[in-house]
Amino acid sequence: MVTFPNCKINLGLNILQKRNDGFHDLATVFYPIELKDVLEIIPARNSEQQPSSIQFTTSGIVVDGNSADNICFKAYELLKADFPALPTIEMHLHKAIPMGAGLGGGSADGAFTLKLLNEQFHLNQSQQQLIDYALQLGSDCPFFILNKPCFATSRGENMTEIELDLSNYEFVIVNPGIHVNTGWAFKQITPTLPKKSIQTIIQQPIETWKHELVNDFELPVATAYPAINNIKQDLYAKGAVYASMSGSGSTVFGIFKKGTEKIDFSFDNYFVKEI
Repeated sequence: MVTFPNCKINLGLNILQKRNDGFHDLATVFYPIELKDVLEIIPARNSEQQPSSIQFTTSGIVVDGNSADNICFKAYELLKADFPALPTIEMHLHKAIPMGAGLGGGSADGAFTLKLLNEQFHLNQSQQQLIDYALQLGSDCPFFILNKPCFATSRGENMTEIELDLSNYEFVIVNPGIHVNTGWAFKQITPTLPKKSIQTIIQQPIETWKHELVNDFELPVATAYPAINNIKQDLYAKGAVYASMSGSGSTVFGIFKKGTEKIDFSFDNYFVKEI
């Protein structure tokens, strides 16, 4: 079976407080974007000859590290611990979503692995049970089980679906290839309760977002990496009604009204995708 893990953007991101467990409470709106990886899982063709329970291969953007460290591999092992009858598999991941980019591509791959295994091998896990597994993989992973626009709090796992119709808009995704260390980014933040909740701002006309909808990571990250702010200002100059960095960076997105006459989207040698 084949599935297509999509990425997300953050529409606003506030870091509210540091928790006793070392994580942070946050508030954000997760919005799914149709930029996708490809994930295939099939039962192993020669399971008796397999040295482990997974034959894992990749293509596309190079995935560094050992296979056992990949989130898809970890998702399989997580379910295998509770479902020992889960068969030996062959798994192939084709990466198209930039990694370490604030788009949640790795989180999506892990969550979609859980969903695909659940469907393919009839594990009969509910959406909430899959969300519980996903949280063990990472804070962004539960969103991709739901995979609908939602307001998220706590570590990101407390989600409330919201009505957010952006069908009259299109997105330009720009990734400059800068790796932003998430741990470093959190250290630059002084957690603060915002004057107005993202949940309120997101229901306002999109034209107001430019002045009120803030990603708390953006200022310190863009200060360290000026290219990020340059991209944002270029997107506004090209007609975006709203532009922001996603997650802890370094991807910047612009939201444009459909039909906007676009100036050439040339951003040096950056990854650029119009959706």
